[in-house]
Amino acid sequence: MSQERVKAPEIAPTPTGLQRRDWIAGLERGFGVIESFDETHARMTAQQVGDRCGLTRTAARRYLLTLTHLGYVSTDGKQFWLTPRVLRLGQHYLESARLPRIVQPFLQRLASQTGEIAMLSVLDGIDCVYIARNGPNRAMNSGFVLGSRVPGYTTSAGMLMLAHRSLDDIHRWLAHTPLPAFTDHTITDPQVMREALLRIRHQGWSLSEQQFDVGYRGVAFPLRDHRGDMVGALSLNMPMLSESSEAVVGRVLPALRDTAQALRNLI
Repeated sequence: MSQERVKAPEIAPTPTGLQRRDWIAGLERGFGVIESFDETHARMTAQQVGDRCGLTRTAARRYLLTLTHLGYVSTDGKQFWLTPRVLRLGQHYLESARLPRIVQPFLQRLASQTGEIAMLSVLDGIDCVYIARNGPNRAMNSGFVLGSRVPGYTTSAGMLMLAHRSLDDIHRWLAHTPLPAFTDHTITDPQVMREALLRIRHQGWSLSEQQFDVGYRGVAFPLRDHRGDMVGALSLNMPMLSESSEAVVGRVLPALRDTAQALRNLI
């Protein structure tokens, strides 16, 4: 069943200390215009883009026309929409980033060992973004394809990474963020979500069942670099079938842990 993608306020990032003289506001606004398009706003007028980006109609139109000239936006003279060229931005990341290249052969081994879909994901705001994948092709929700993003609170990997944010960040996020339901099993109660994240934080791994995709579950384990910093999450995603939660954790968690340990000195 198709679900409307609802954007929720993000956990505030840590300030980078960028000097005002080094800040290019136009670049920020340009990316804001691109990011204003989504599933429910696929085609918009300049006024609608301006309203979503906090720009005047005139300013939004100038950004849109510039992006049209560069090939990232198309228009019929009234409405504007993104072109496939925007996908190049994400593709350049996947091609240039070191982490997916290092992890890929380990995911292949992990998928072969368990027979499940092995994935590497990172956190962007509160979204879980999948940057490497290996395993059998299954009719899973389109949110689980390479390069896609899903709300972090609906996946094992996303919940694991959210659980390792600072407690202040977690409390602030849950105090101001709605948790839209994607299935009947999605955790939408902030208090229940807080308890789940604290439990995950304590046990060091995560299990998520039917939070985003009915009939599917995932188990995730943190991926850390040689300094011990968490750089992403390794996860195995699978149909639930008749295997119990305890059985699946006992079967795949050791493989996830061993893979993360083998990668630790390489990243």
